[in-house]
Amino acid sequence: MHIVVTGAAGLIGSNLIKALNVKGISNILAVDNLDRTDKFKNLVDCDFEDYLPKDDFRRALVSGSFDGDISAIFHQGACSNTMESDAAYMMDNNYRYSCDLLLYCQQEHIPFIYASSAAVYGESKIFSEERDNERPINIYGYSKFLFDQFVRRRWSDNTAQVVGLRYFNVYGPGEAHKGRMASVIYHLYKQYQQQGRVKLFMGSGSYQNGEQLRDFVSVIDAVRLNLWFLEHHDKSGIFNCGTGRARSFNELALTTINQCRKIEGHRPMTIEKIINEQVLQYIEFPKELSGRYQDYTQAGTDKLLSAGYTTPFLNIEEGIEKYVKWLMKQ
Repeated sequence: MHIVVTGAAGLIGSNLIKALNVKGISNILAVDNLDRTDKFKNLVDCDFEDYLPKDDFRRALVSGSFDGDISAIFHQGACSNTMESDAAYMMDNNYRYSCDLLLYCQQEHIPFIYASSAAVYGESKIFSEERDNERPINIYGYSKFLFDQFVRRRWSDNTAQVVGLRYFNVYGPGEAHKGRMASVIYHLYKQYQQQGRVKLFMGSGSYQNGEQLRDFVSVIDAVRLNLWFLEHHDKSGIFNCGTGRARSFNELALTTINQCRKIEGHRPMTIEKIINEQVLQYIEFPKELSGRYQDYTQAGTDKLLSAGYTTPFLNIEEGIEKYVKWLMKQ
C-alpha cells in the first residue's frame, strides 16, 4: 500500500515526505511535474518508492492501475500563482483534478487530506470556516473556494476521511523554486544577504507602509497538522491552518533582519533604526495587485481546537529563526 503525495516537490509536499520518512514511512508515491523548474532539488533527500508526473497519475487512476494499492492521498499539488491569468488551466489543475481525487478516495474508502487556502476568504475580515465569510478576489482563490463547495455538497456521501486545510501564508525550506510566489520571508532574507537592505510595499487599503497584517505559518506546522489528521481518521472537515495571530510585514522584516544579524554576531536593530537608516525601504504598491490583494488575514482557530488539535503553532520569531538558520546553511 502506498501513501500518495501530490505536489511532492513543492514546499509542503517535500517537507511532508521528509516527515513521513522520519516516521519510518517510505512506501510513498510522489506525484508532481518537474519539467520547468529545479524544484526536483527538494526531493533529493526524500525517500519514496516511485514518482509519476501529474497527468500520468491521473490516467493511472482512471485505468484502475492503483486500485487497492493506495492507503491515503495527501493532495498538496496546485497552481498557487495568485497572478495566474489562464483561468481554464487554473480550474482544471486546482478544481477538476481535486474533484477526481476526492471521488477516487471515496470509491476506495481511503483518507483524502487536501490543500485549501486562506485565499478563499478574499476581501472578508472574518476568517472562520463558514460560507458567508468566503469572498475570493482572484482566480486562484476562486478555484480553491469552488472545490471546498464541492466537498461540502458531498459530506453525506463520504465513505472515508476528508480534510481540507486552509493554509495561511506558509513559509520555510523548499520554496525557492516558487520565484516571486515564494514567501515574503524568503525574499526579505535574500534581499538582506545580497544588498544589506530589504523592501516592502507602501501602504494599501487603510494600512500604512508595511503595516498590512497577515497570519504567517511555518511549514513545520503545516506538516504537523497533515500528519495529525492522518493519525485521527475519525476527524473530517475544512479547517484553517494558521497561528491565529496576524503580524505586520514590518515585524516580519525586523525579525528577519535581526535574526541574520544575530547569526553574524551583530546587535539587533529597532524598527525605527532600520527605517531611518534605509535598511528597510518602501516601494510603490503594484497596480496589478489592486483589488487582488489581502491586506489582512488572521485564522480563526476555534474549529481546529474543537477537533482536538492543541499543539501550539510557531510564532514568527520562532519560525523565522529556524528558517534563517536553515537558509544560511545552504
